[in-house]
Amino acid sequence: MYYPESELILNERKAIYHLNLRHEELSDTVLLVGDPGRVEEVSRHFDRIEFKISHREFITHTGYIGKKRISCLSTGIGPDNIDIVLNELDALASINFDTRENLEKKRTLSLIRVGTTGSLQQDIDVDRFIVSAFAIGLDGLLNFYKYNKSNEQMNIIEDFTWQTNYPHILAKPYVFKSSTTLLKLFSKHTFQGITLTAPGFYAPQGRKLRYDLAYPDLINNYTKFRYKDYQITNLEMETSGLYGLSSILGHEACTICVAVANRVKQTFTTNSQKAVESLISYVLECLTSSHK
Repeated sequence: MYYPESELILNERKAIYHLNLRHEELSDTVLLVGDPGRVEEVSRHFDRIEFKISHREFITHTGYIGKKRISCLSTGIGPDNIDIVLNELDALASINFDTRENLEKKRTLSLIRVGTTGSLQQDIDVDRFIVSAFAIGLDGLLNFYKYNKSNEQMNIIEDFTWQTNYPHILAKPYVFKSSTTLLKLFSKHTFQGITLTAPGFYAPQGRKLRYDLAYPDLINNYTKFRYKDYQITNLEMETSGLYGLSSILGHEACTICVAVANRVKQTFTTNSQKAVESLISYVLECLTSSHK
């Protein structure tokens, strides 16, 4: 299949448009962070750095810890940015930029979001790590992509809509699961559950400042939701898009976040920098323990 210039956009150095990356500048293992400043917080743990690439909010450092090659890339905030990042990462893994046709052999990427989140459960305190076994998207992004829904996906959304009394006027929720392999990798010292991905930080996550909420009961309803042994553990703004597009495009994905807020207790971490540094160290140790 040939991809025309209007669809596969390359810059003057024949790098993918927004990320400004070429094939050789990306590892098969990619850590995704929201904050561009966090990329350096990760790469300072590298033994050596091969590439430092930047364009707009998208910064990438690729290097090694021992024999393990890792890229760290900043996505910015929200499912709209995840749409850009995932599609362009897949293009790097799947398309020959010279011929504009599919590679004979595509790369399968391991995409790990390392971020911050708000806990929705009383027993998950701030500074604890949460791994997203499932992600329910409230943002509508995956509704623009064609895919076959499994019975499990349909059951989860049906239960979610009914149990939370989710308003039908809002974008239809969707759900995808984590990579089983990556989920197992981060199983120690973490909580696992269902993550909600919201399309905004304030009213979409039930925060009330100088306005009234259209649906003030939703946050409380989320905390009570159950699907089999899973509950909704946390709220953030990226994971459903990451899981959905990774599933459709054939990549492995997992999100692990540190809780910087507990929405039930209305508390916030006293040292967010320390919490994030602790999470980065944990993730890198899990990834590299057998590659040193």
